[in-house]
Amino acid sequence: MTFDRVGRLLYSANAGLVWHGVQGGYYEKNFGKHGPLHNLYTYGHFRHVEHQGQTGRPNTGATIYLGDSFPERFRDAFLCGDFLSHTCSWWTMQPAGSTVTARLGGLLLDSHDTWFGATDLCLGPQGEIYLSDFCDQRTAHPDPDAKWDTSNGRIYRIQAAGHAGKRPLELPSRTSAELLPLLKSSNDWQVQRVRRILAERHEASLWPDLAELARQTDSADIALQGLWALHGSGGLDAELAALLMQHPSEHVRAWTVRLLGDRRQIGAHLARRMAELAATDSSVQVRAQLAATAKRLPGAQALPIALGLLDLNADAGDPFVPLLIWWALEDKALEQRAALVAEFSKPASWLNGMKRANAFRLLRRYAAAGTTDGYEACTDLVDSVPLAYRDEAWRSLGQGLTERSRGFTEVSSAGLYDNVAEVTAAPAAHQALEFAPVTATLRERILAAWKERGDLVRTRLALEARIEEPYQKLLHDMRHAPTKNQLVDWLAALNDYGDEECVPVVLDVLIAEQPDTVLAAALKVLEKFTSDRITSVVLSRYTSLNGGLQSRARDLLFSRPGSAMAFLKRVEDRTIAAEQVPLEQLRRLALFKNSEIDGLVRRHWGNIQPGTPEEKLADMRRFSNDLRAGTGDSTRGRGLFTKHCANCHKLRGEGTVLGPDLTSTVSGDPVSLLANIVDPSAVVKRDYINYVVVTKTGGVHTGLIAEQDAASITLVDAKNQRTRLNRDQIEDLGESPNSLMPEKLLEQLTPQELRDLFAFLRGP
Repeated sequence: MTFDRVGRLLYSANAGLVWHGVQGGYYEKNFGKHGPLHNLYTYGHFRHVEHQGQTGRPNTGATIYLGDSFPERFRDAFLCGDFLSHTCSWWTMQPAGSTVTARLGGLLLDSHDTWFGATDLCLGPQGEIYLSDFCDQRTAHPDPDAKWDTSNGRIYRIQAAGHAGKRPLELPSRTSAELLPLLKSSNDWQVQRVRRILAERHEASLWPDLAELARQTDSADIALQGLWALHGSGGLDAELAALLMQHPSEHVRAWTVRLLGDRRQIGAHLARRMAELAATDSSVQVRAQLAATAKRLPGAQALPIALGLLDLNADAGDPFVPLLIWWALEDKALEQRAALVAEFSKPASWLNGMKRANAFRLLRRYAAAGTTDGYEACTDLVDSVPLAYRDEAWRSLGQGLTERSRGFTEVSSAGLYDNVAEVTAAPAAHQALEFAPVTATLRERILAAWKERGDLVRTRLALEARIEEPYQKLLHDMRHAPTKNQLVDWLAALNDYGDEECVPVVLDVLIAEQPDTVLAAALKVLEKFTSDRITSVVLSRYTSLNGGLQSRARDLLFSRPGSAMAFLKRVEDRTIAAEQVPLEQLRRLALFKNSEIDGLVRRHWGNIQPGTPEEKLADMRRFSNDLRAGTGDSTRGRGLFTKHCANCHKLRGEGTVLGPDLTSTVSGDPVSLLANIVDPSAVVKRDYINYVVVTKTGGVHTGLIAEQDAASITLVDAKNQRTRLNRDQIEDLGESPNSLMPEKLLEQLTPQELRDLFAFLRGP
């Protein structure tokens, strides 16, 4: 984590080169593992800084170079470690609206040492850079039991050639008057420490001098240093703040707004000044900070600022400002509901692009609240929507209704919260929170919209509002020669909203001659329900389905003990061939802990449990011998990767990112690579943990959590097929000890094919 010359917070993470952290921002994370954002109404998030160029990830221990000894091209550059490529790099940063972009400048250091791994870089007192080196044979962590060398970490010092450094000043021994001129130093190592010392001393006698530094206009950098030091020592008063909000430097204005907002409450005259800035300031930096600050202020002070930014309508294309404004509005949405509905119901608001976008967000937000007051706000907003924007309004309303607070208690913090916070009560597992039924007035509006045009959007909206007439018409229309596309869309709607009444209609679809896409959609709907007739019809159709649909049918049948047993009896009487069923699908049956099912599986497939450590070691030796016995052809290996691996993994831009990206890992130790394939469950990265979901109807589903929100969880399996489960359907959710990646993948390959695959995996 580091700060640049104007105070931007920049930090590195596993994904992306660098992230620009802004006040009140919400950021991308691994949503499948860590759950949705803890505010479910952000309706967007920020990603890492866009960059041109590539080095080895992760980019660790970054700092902005603010020293004075390196060549000028390094000034303000982003310096970081490139952990897996054993180098350090430097990047130039360019403004891009309210944020920045990065371009690779080159390598700062190339270790030519596979043990080298930079973990942190920092600026020294003479403008030099210090970096810490992990220095270990194992720079990755696939095996926690591997040998680690903790004896020889290193620290390096990088300095410009020929630089004759001066002895560092003993800053703590200097008087405050002696320290003051050092705020103008070109060496930020000194400047940061001077600011810290002055903040610790908190001397009011320095405030006039610091205020003068902040007011001067010759140097924006020095003005910022004066402002920061004045604030740190407690001397930023309202009168000076009002003056600094008129400073020529955009960064001084923005930081003044920020420091005032950190107080959470400001005087009326300062609030008015911020509202004036919002409506007039020419700097996107200032406008971005005003939006962030508005969220921190009381509603009566925040709304004029946010609305001023929207009325200016200057930042629709900016990477940050539109969402920062929304997050300020959302923070006040319930408290200031009447004022917001009145403002966004005005005809002029629908003509302003930024206001219109936020009106749709408010419609979604109030619907998602699931309260009578929220529905009334939705009704008022819907009544104000011009005809040209009605379709978007219905989409926003429908999306909000689907997000009403079902299962909010499922939001995960990946254990971090439990490690640092006091646990006061056990969370309610899988509990669906109550929400009010849609009001009669809003139901009337929705029904009228559906009768006006019963398209898919309005039909789904009506189903979400639990209006019976559209549901009955949908079932009626499905019986009367709909088109393929209509059937797929309607089946998707029944997958979300269907009840037991729809089962006969869906079974009729499955029995009829239909395209594969329709049959797949029908099977997906039927997974939600339990009945002997479903089992009977699916089994009767099984042998006439193609391979992909048979796999989906097995997923349905293997989701419950009764239907799984019926399938196994078909195998027992040889109606269905045992060799058609892959082992990874059969392993789901062990979750039922049913002795009769387990016995039939052993009879027809033998022991399908993961191999013992001894068996896996023998496999490792055999495959290692095969790899050493000859050379591989990477061209043929590419086809094998596409067939066996690309459905889950990406390598050098090819494949799917369901599992880990292999680009930066496969070129290392071939033994480690082979071990990960032979025993994929030995170490499962936390981002790729397989989950088991048990529904209230007894169904069992497995997969990675691809998406989750207040309403649902979406699992994705090894075939990249997605299953969406409403949280109020879930009885239990737990981690599986087994990787989503199946074992014995390499058993399908000949020795030459094995060599071909590894030649492609480890190729350039």
